[in-house]
Amino acid sequence: MAYINTASNSSSFMARVSTFFDALATRRRQNRMFRQTFAELSELSNRELNDLGISRSEIRRIAIESSRNAL
Repeated sequence: MAYINTASNSSSFMARVSTFFDALATRRRQNRMFRQTFAELSELSNRELNDLGISRSEIRRIAIESSRNAL
C-alpha cells in the first residue's frame, strides 16, 4: 500500500547551519587551547621540561592532546 509522508525532515537547513557553526566554534576553542599550551610549554627551559618529564620534541603532541581532551 502506498502512503504519503507529510512530515518534514527534521534536518532543516537552519539546523545544519547551526551544527556547522557549533563545530566551527568548537574548533576555534581547540585551536586557541593548542596555541596557548604550545606557547606556555615552549617558554619553559630544558631543565624545567626535564623536571616535568617532557622533551622539547613532545611539546606539539602534548598541546594537541590537551586541546582535544579539554573540550
